[in-house]
Amino acid sequence: MRITVRVDASYEQKIKAIQQRTHLNTTDVIKQAIDLLYEKAELSGKDKNRKLLDKLSGIGHGPKDGSVNYKHYIAEYIDEKFDHR
Repeated sequence: MRITVRVDASYEQKIKAIQQRTHLNTTDVIKQAIDLLYEKAELSGKDKNRKLLDKLSGIGHGPKDGSVNYKHYIAEYIDEKFDHR
């Protein structure tokens, strides 16, 4: 596919800077930019949530059923705290 694109001077400078650093031609610079955007756009909300959960897993403390039985654990804590006075 052939594409003609017009960019302003700031984008032209950015492309030239990338070319100087990477020794890529304009076509390859644009292809790699498209690849990066495509990969980023492919991450659905579900994938992002999974990655976040993976990062957070194992950092919490307490019982594994705390989200279900939190009232029980709070009651135990309060009983222990006030029974020992």
